[in-house]
Amino acid sequence: MTSIGIIANPASGKDIRRLVSHATVIDNNEKINIVERIVLGAQSMGVDKVYVMPDSYNMGYRVEDKLKLCEELKCEIEVIEMIRTESIDDTVAAAAFIEENNVGCIITLGGDGTNRAAAKSLKHVPLIPISTGTNNVYPVMLEGTTVGLAAAAVASGTFDKRLFTSRDKIIEIYKDGRLIDIALVDAVISNDVFVGSRAIWDTGSIEKIIVTRCHPASIGFSAVVGCRKIIFPHDDYGACMDINMGNNAVNAPVAAGVVGRIPAGEPAILDFDDECLYVSKDRGTIALDGEREIEFSANQSFVFKIRRNGPLRVNVVKALETAQQKGFFEA
Repeated sequence: MTSIGIIANPASGKDIRRLVSHATVIDNNEKINIVERIVLGAQSMGVDKVYVMPDSYNMGYRVEDKLKLCEELKCEIEVIEMIRTESIDDTVAAAAFIEENNVGCIITLGGDGTNRAAAKSLKHVPLIPISTGTNNVYPVMLEGTTVGLAAAAVASGTFDKRLFTSRDKIIEIYKDGRLIDIALVDAVISNDVFVGSRAIWDTGSIEKIIVTRCHPASIGFSAVVGCRKIIFPHDDYGACMDINMGNNAVNAPVAAGVVGRIPAGEPAILDFDDECLYVSKDRGTIALDGEREIEFSANQSFVFKIRRNGPLRVNVVKALETAQQKGFFEA
């Protein structure tokens, strides 16, 4: 049986950054439309079963009902049985279920935070991230139909996955020698005292940014580093940079429609064997991929390391090209 998994985060793209920028809004009805097209594309190329994360908007059930009503559903849709917490833990748990059940491919609909949560559980199942969130450095805008086709090709097991997948980098965060969390794109240290609304948006509170990748074409805090140094996903290093210090500044796209002038130091390259040590002088928080997750007090030490221990990410275009060259689409 050929199967794929879908995690559609109903909370993605709804944080405070929508109020302080001009970001595009993708509501849950549009996410349902995207999931429908994924299912239709995937089942047309041999996918028998689609696992869907349960959520408060019942997206999996709505897709199933609509496609049955239209008499277009040919595969089986199974909404994963799990205890919902309406938090990041739902994504972590759904990704763990998909990983443990040897599903052929997983598709996420969300932003950087959604994919970070999925990455906590994913080791072997290839990932296709679709952008429906606020910070979208990691996922990209993709058409659901072609994503379904690519997922079917990946899940078929017919092709050498090394032709179209690559292992992503992550930031590992250590406290007292113990790994406490990860980030896919950036870790931002700020003097904001409380987690609060989670999303970090006040550039004046930032002390340091650690990145796995950065580019001025991105939106978010990694772009601050990217305006000084471009680091690609395939580069075997990351960087850290002190913020709001010194006389030099960069103009960086920190949010949709928001270009901020931010004092910044020079980026320091972090090779895979390097450690970035941070010792707090006062209270603050660490935001991971745009969301404040870790609170700290004065005189606490954290170590940040760049590792290539992230998800196995699918290049959709290369997957479709490989499938075409091997005759996958021949009727």
